[in-house]
Amino acid sequence: MKQTDITKRLAGLGGAKWEVHLKARALAAQGRDIIELTIGEPDVPTPDALVDVAADAMRRGRTGYSDGRGEMGLRAALAERYSRTAGRRITPDQAMCFPGTQTALYAVLLGVAEAGQQVLVGDPMYATYEGVIRSSGAEMVPVPLRPENGFRIHADDIAARITPQTAAILLTTPHNPTGSVLTRADIDALGELAIAHDLWIISDEVYEDLIFDTSDFCSPLWRPQLADRVIVVSSISKSHAAPGFRSGWCIGPEAFTEALLPLSETMLFGNQPFIADMTEKAVREGSPVADGMKHRFAARAARLHSRLSDESQLKVHRPEAGMFAMIDVSATGMSGTDYALHLLEHGGVAVMPGASFGETLDAWVRVALTTGDAAFDTACDRIIHHAAQLQLESA
Repeated sequence: MKQTDITKRLAGLGGAKWEVHLKARALAAQGRDIIELTIGEPDVPTPDALVDVAADAMRRGRTGYSDGRGEMGLRAALAERYSRTAGRRITPDQAMCFPGTQTALYAVLLGVAEAGQQVLVGDPMYATYEGVIRSSGAEMVPVPLRPENGFRIHADDIAARITPQTAAILLTTPHNPTGSVLTRADIDALGELAIAHDLWIISDEVYEDLIFDTSDFCSPLWRPQLADRVIVVSSISKSHAAPGFRSGWCIGPEAFTEALLPLSETMLFGNQPFIADMTEKAVREGSPVADGMKHRFAARAARLHSRLSDESQLKVHRPEAGMFAMIDVSATGMSGTDYALHLLEHGGVAVMPGASFGETLDAWVRVALTTGDAAFDTACDRIIHHAAQLQLESA
């Protein structure tokens, strides 16, 4: 049977990136003792108060069709939140609601880029970015994120890759997978490039509420001079431990959201009213679980860094935010993929190969910080023991 161009563009971007994770699940199902540090699931359940709002809304009949932009109550709450943080008026018509950040990104990329154009994005990147860019027909142009720069995207590296075909810069701050956070100076330098070359800036800020105490957050949306070219995407998946509810949004210029509305209505025609009611409460009241998560994740990252630095040849990049830490495994002589498979088979710990997130991390692996403390500390023991065995074998 014939296939469409979009399925050809997305070929190879699905489950192949999650090979180690899927193999770990299969081994666990066979009874093997596997500690899973692959997926960034929050380590607490969705708060009962939010679940109650969704359940009560369903019982009240909030199960009908939605506004194509999203429910007005939620869009008003988003407008108030972003007006407060940006220091200027954001209107409800600048907000559009989607089932999670992923759907928002898909729609936004279709709205800013097309065949013959290019989108610049940091490498490493979240595993689905290549797919959402390719879906638009545009070419993805990776920009290396350097460990010596804290894995923050550098304006000079962006500038070197801008061409007449460049349509947008896709940012993630805080960053997945490295946990880096863009500084105000970073944002200003990138903004100057966007203005000079008439580029969109798309900013994925889903980890905004999970920044550790050592860093400060800054969004390009806060810069008035960028108001007509910035689109922010986010959700309650991480901040409120509610990934399964699939509730996200984008914030952009009114002209952009107006133009995107027919696409949004064609895709899904708004989000579920009962989930919108729950999300409105989440946005208005903030997260009761984010502070606990970020302190636990920061503490686990610190222990991982301390123990592996003191007890193995592996090097840990300490994150500034988010749910993950990166381990440089180059001292083993293995690629990140080979190391992850060997650690799974011989150490009983599942981690993500860095290559799943881009070529820059070929000699790295990503470790989720979301496993409970006892299991996480046991995983550290196993990683250290495994590293010692590798050293003995290579001696």
